[in-house]
Amino acid sequence: MNVLVCVKRVPAPGSRIVVTDDGLEIDTTHLGFTMSPHEECAVEEAVRQIESHGGSSVVLTLGAEAAVEQLQHALAIGIDRAILLETDATGWDAIATADAIVEALRTEAANGTPFHLLLFGNEAADSGDYQVAVRVAHALGMPCVSGVKSLEVGDGTLSARRDVRGGAEVLTAPLPAVVAVKEGINLPRFPSVPGRLKARKKEIDRRPQAAPTARVETVRLRVPPEQRSEAQVLGRGPDAAPAVVDLLEQLGIVER
Repeated sequence: MNVLVCVKRVPAPGSRIVVTDDGLEIDTTHLGFTMSPHEECAVEEAVRQIESHGGSSVVLTLGAEAAVEQLQHALAIGIDRAILLETDATGWDAIATADAIVEALRTEAANGTPFHLLLFGNEAADSGDYQVAVRVAHALGMPCVSGVKSLEVGDGTLSARRDVRGGAEVLTAPLPAVVAVKEGINLPRFPSVPGRLKARKKEIDRRPQAAPTARVETVRLRVPPEQRSEAQVLGRGPDAAPAVVDLLEQLGIVER
């Protein structure tokens, strides 16, 4: 079985977002970057499926040279090969991104590597558009299941569970198929030191991408107002104990 997992380089959770003076882009000068949490689980799921069923796995991302960091993280966890659709251009909306991924998949198939399972994060942590996986599936004529919290693959079919209105539903689909997973489907492993060293030695398949045709115009980015939070110091040392007990009593946690 051949598995492809798509990831995206996004600002690290908790980063303070600042827009440029023209309000059209995010100022990345002081930002840290990581992989979307949903996609981190997708990478782990790809490795687990190959461990269970055999085959090969590929991680793919679209972005600048800096995105090699996220590809190497996936390689260190256990993905076999990495593809960078390299571009410094802006304007990569969900439509253009899906088109680029589809073209890469068709190239892989023409070179003798058709994929049986395509894994995506349910949505990117920055844009949250939920569209790329669905658009890729539609373009390739594959079934697509989103919001997946549990996945089983076997005998040319997959069984996927997702949460629905306090319950759950289980969907089956034939392979090849596209699956968009949610954070919590698994617990991603930490890459080992030997894994990191091996990942740095692996070659990244770089494929330059032409600037996309703009379909969406950015008018202005706006950072929501920061929500203020306050903390009250109840006391210091042993003198704080009575105040803590009083607070716990007010909250109904203890009685006296």
